[in-house]
Amino acid sequence: MINKVILVVLDGLNYQVACQCMGYLNGLLEQKRSSLYRVQCELPSMSRPLYECILTGVRPIESGIVNNDIVRLSNQDSIFSLAKSQGKVTAAAAYHWVSELYNRAPFEPRRDRFTHDKTLNIQHACFYQWDNYPDEAVFLDAEQIRLKYQPDFLLIHPMNIDDMGHKHGLDSRQYRNCTRHVDIILSHFIEGWLTDGYQILITSDHGMNNDCSHGGISPEEREVPLFVIGEHFSHKGCQVLQTDICGTVCQLLNLEHSKSYTQELLVL
Repeated sequence: MINKVILVVLDGLNYQVACQCMGYLNGLLEQKRSSLYRVQCELPSMSRPLYECILTGVRPIESGIVNNDIVRLSNQDSIFSLAKSQGKVTAAAAYHWVSELYNRAPFEPRRDRFTHDKTLNIQHACFYQWDNYPDEAVFLDAEQIRLKYQPDFLLIHPMNIDDMGHKHGLDSRQYRNCTRHVDIILSHFIEGWLTDGYQILITSDHGMNNDCSHGGISPEEREVPLFVIGEHFSHKGCQVLQTDICGTVCQLLNLEHSKSYTQELLVL
């Protein structure tokens, strides 16, 4: 079975806040239409290293992307490179660091913001460089790309939750309300994605703390959610590693790969 996959990475979303504030996603959970797993992010609990981890299955210490200041292309096989090399259509609406990891580095907005190039790992994309770029815009960018190009793999990566966490901290109404708002945005799209045959994973790179930061080893910084929605998920209780997300997506896409994945998560 060959599937299409949408991976949503809600930057900076703490597991407990996802449980408490995302009424729509938890409503799907109550109706047994989705499953939620608690995932411990790899270290350091920082964005660029964990984008690489999620999209390649390689821990930061092993990938060499160990902080946010390392600006270079990934030297690992990613979901994007594997899918593109095997004839799939790839797409993203994401922060510009994703472009720097998998397409071109450094990011040049006039060249890279709107990308449509079948020779690149991410063939169709809208990249942004502002942490406060509205989440609604990111999802609309992604939906425009999805409807026009029908990608097999689509990454959607909004930043507002992380931005609110850095400004106001984990235990703030701004951080929680931003999470609630993203949940509402998702409620406008998920049924349509399912109808069009997509399997959906919704996760985060890292959490947040009350210092308005992350990067360390506390549960607040490391524990993130993974919601899975679609007919090819088993919805069984199991442990999911962040390093298994890449391989799990590759399995759903029916790609040839050597990545680790969580077999118990899937029904293929």
